[in-house]
Amino acid sequence: MVVDKRKQGPNPPGFQVWRDKKKPYAWRTRHRTSGQTVDCRKFEPYTMQWYAECARIAALVEKTASAKPGTLGMAITRFRDSNAFTDLADRTRRDYQRVFDFLQPIADTPLVKFDTPLVVRIRDRIAQKHGWRWGNYTRTVFSLLFEWCRERGYMAANPAFRLKSIKRPKSLPRANRPWRDEERNAVWDALPAHMRVPVALMMYCALDPQDALSLPRTAIRDGMIDTRRGKTGTGGRFPLPLPVSEAIAVAPPHDAITLCANSRGHPWTGSGFRASWRPIRTRLEDAGAIGAGLTLKGLRHTVATVLAELGFDERTIADMLQQTTTAMARHYSRDADKSRKLTGVVADFTAEMNRRGTKIVKPD
Repeated sequence: MVVDKRKQGPNPPGFQVWRDKKKPYAWRTRHRTSGQTVDCRKFEPYTMQWYAECARIAALVEKTASAKPGTLGMAITRFRDSNAFTDLADRTRRDYQRVFDFLQPIADTPLVKFDTPLVVRIRDRIAQKHGWRWGNYTRTVFSLLFEWCRERGYMAANPAFRLKSIKRPKSLPRANRPWRDEERNAVWDALPAHMRVPVALMMYCALDPQDALSLPRTAIRDGMIDTRRGKTGTGGRFPLPLPVSEAIAVAPPHDAITLCANSRGHPWTGSGFRASWRPIRTRLEDAGAIGAGLTLKGLRHTVATVLAELGFDERTIADMLQQTTTAMARHYSRDADKSRKLTGVVADFTAEMNRRGTKIVKPD
């Protein structure tokens, strides 16, 4: 069957529209000036909804570009043109842009009017409408944006500096929990061969799902693996775990430039892998082989948890996770059972107390 890849109508001014050269010939739409993309799965190209979404993006960009001097819109425009924004990973830029879209209704607000109480009200309003995560992310973006403005003399101080985050609601289920041993075994047995390599990279190398899927073939060499986080650019090099090399050895052959490939031999997309993973997870949940709330991201927490239970320090765990600080290593390994390590600690401490002649007073 020949797929019609011809244009089906006029392109909106200022937008680049194309289809991939390989199956499934996915549509792509991008605003040339800002780099913003249109979700062509949600808005089918050359439909009224798609034209409306393009018009919305164009209007937002035009409004920001013509922002008044000394306003939030001006700060956002100049920040987006700076290396502080353009050097960010694609996913991070898209997340920042979503926050900027939230802030468009107040783009004309003078920077001098922003103080901590105003930032808190904006954070809380966005959290009420879009969820607590986006409320906290808005606080983060505000802090980075205002600090950039302060360094350049646009603001006297950063009103979002050290502003606390909204606490995660206690009623919510735990996100990205570590996998139990029986869950890892059940999932591994249920995976087809072409899905085992990316899962092995997540399970034994602590790679984020997207980093595992996009890892190039050249990352494996001389028994070593070179990894780099797409989110932060932080890299690491360490010996390739044996289970990963075994999964690679029995994986279906393919010609993709990435180490992992789907059943057609093409590089995985994030959405494509999630679509293949979802029915496997659901089937195992229904059978009682795994618990609810199992996520691929949870494998990263699993690696940190196991390392912590083995007694490795937070700096070592952070290096394995390709984190620059130990704060996230502490976060990822917070579920670790420390009893194995503390058994030795308690024994050594008790011996030292006995050596010092400490007497235990017994009750009458």
